[in-house]
Amino acid sequence: MTLRLRQLQAFHSIIELGTVTKAAGHLGISQPGISNLIAQLERQTDLKLFERRAGRLVATPEAGVLFREVDTVVRGLDHVQHAVTDLQNKQAGQLQVATAHMLSFGFMPDLIAQFVGKRPNLTVSFQSNYSTKVQEWVIAGLFEIGVSELPVLHASLEARQYTFELELAMHRDNPLARHTVLTPELLAEEPFVVMGPAHMTYQRTLAAFQAAEIPWKTKIHTHLFENILAFVKQGLGVALLDPFTVGFNKSSDYITRPFRPAIFIDLAIVRSRHRPLSVVGDAFYQQLTDEISSYATHSLTGAAAS
Repeated sequence: MTLRLRQLQAFHSIIELGTVTKAAGHLGISQPGISNLIAQLERQTDLKLFERRAGRLVATPEAGVLFREVDTVVRGLDHVQHAVTDLQNKQAGQLQVATAHMLSFGFMPDLIAQFVGKRPNLTVSFQSNYSTKVQEWVIAGLFEIGVSELPVLHASLEARQYTFELELAMHRDNPLARHTVLTPELLAEEPFVVMGPAHMTYQRTLAAFQAAEIPWKTKIHTHLFENILAFVKQGLGVALLDPFTVGFNKSSDYITRPFRPAIFIDLAIVRSRHRPLSVVGDAFYQQLTDEISSYATHSLTGAAAS
């Protein structure tokens, strides 16, 4: 016995929509065509699937049992069709990338520009946000690729993790510039420009000063690394900055020095474990991993923590 998909779709639509008329409209075929498909299905299965009552088709108990199985098949096919459409759209030239704020001002626009330069017909959807939101966007399928700070909060995300050492940035005229390495002891009287207390950099810097039993003076709180660097250039404080902010903001207004004990920040490139990357997405993913690795102290590939 070989059942045809169109028969199953007709059967499914009648039960789900309630009438032959609605099922015919949904499938784009005539009412006699629907009735013929059901008659074929009943003959092939040797089952009475519907009874006609007061001019309406009423499903039999056997139809109820069969519907549960057919529903899985039909909805699975719909999912496949949507996936094919998505893949076709992305192959046609859509790059979808989201990132934490720190990469959004220099590193990522520069990398995307390099990528798009070789693909003139490519369109780009690019957003930056807090790391939790970036991860949510990738899970929802709004973006194929994301870069976020750790932790990766969802087991449905595949993550390639990287660690980066932070540098101490200060105004070029700061007297501490004479030191080749800076420590909490040397910075005891220096005001810091910082992210909020929830940020990884804040927490790890605070821990370093507490371990040295040195009070940590914070003066300006902001939410973007770009803002932090702008305040440093104005001589309003010092700051620990990631290599992306430093690398793409070359200026004679500030200098950097190593900080000890070394403080690191952890990032991850995330993608869905359940959806393959498009052709465009996969090509960009490879370029992104190669480029970001050049800034990293070390990297690790794996799944998110559950």
